[in-house]
Amino acid sequence: MTLTDFSIFAIAFVVLSLVLVFMGVKTVQQGFGYTVERFGRYTRTLTPGLHLIIPMVDRIGSRMNMMEQVLDVPSQDVITRDNAMVTVDGVVFYQVLDAAMAAYEVRQLEYAILNLTMTNIRTVMGSMDLDELLSERDKINAQLLTVVDEATNAWGIKVTRIEIKDISPPRDLVDAMARQMKAERDKRATILEAEGQRQSEILRAEGEKQAAILDAEGRREAAYRDAEAREREAQAEARATTMVSDAIAAGDVQAVNYFVAQKYVEALKDIASARNEKVIILPMESAGILGALAGIAELTKGALGKGGDSKAAGPWEPKG
Repeated sequence: MTLTDFSIFAIAFVVLSLVLVFMGVKTVQQGFGYTVERFGRYTRTLTPGLHLIIPMVDRIGSRMNMMEQVLDVPSQDVITRDNAMVTVDGVVFYQVLDAAMAAYEVRQLEYAILNLTMTNIRTVMGSMDLDELLSERDKINAQLLTVVDEATNAWGIKVTRIEIKDISPPRDLVDAMARQMKAERDKRATILEAEGQRQSEILRAEGEKQAAILDAEGRREAAYRDAEAREREAQAEARATTMVSDAIAAGDVQAVNYFVAQKYVEALKDIASARNEKVIILPMESAGILGALAGIAELTKGALGKGGDSKAAGPWEPKG
């Protein structure tokens, strides 16, 4: 072998060695995982960093993105339990946890996730009424997440969130719902107004009841006090009568004069206070009144112990 042939061989060997080195050195970026296949069989997964493989024996099978990813779920028509058709779309968030399972357990991973999600959207939302569908979106998201995540566990991925973006009923159904909502609001307003009037009437009746109770209690108290006054007046009258009776029994004629004079003065008072009487004619002597008044004075002196046993003739006594 000549020198020239040896040089060519050496150069070819160096070039081949460099090529093999470059083929055996693999750099994995952050957030990715590479599967390594040896003669077509999976052997291991390369994590982010610098790795060496055996050229011509090992090869990179799949380059899997290990970061959380999002998929748009296309719009589709869903028929609810009460036969209302709505248009629904959404998004799915997922993350590959096992690169080997995601690469070898399912073909076309994203396509499989989309179809699984769309199928379960029709299943979950088709089992609900329209009102429940529109008002319980969180419940729908939770049910979808549970079902899809459980179904994709065998693929080495984790479904983190499923969100329904839009639920669009038909236009005629939207108009009917608007009319229904307006009717419900009018109904609530009417009920509130009726409740207000009812409460007002109740309060007014309560006020009238309390006023009647207070008025009745006032009348009862006044009647009680009037009765008490009459009772005391009767007691005083009875005591006066008793005293006069005792005085008459003791031979004091001035007591009789007192009673007669009292009635006499009261009769004159009633005659004088009458509205239809302008002129008062007294068919009696004025001295009789003075005598009666003198009898009252004598009785008072006798009661106080300052007078004697003198007696004044009253108007009913014969004059000497």
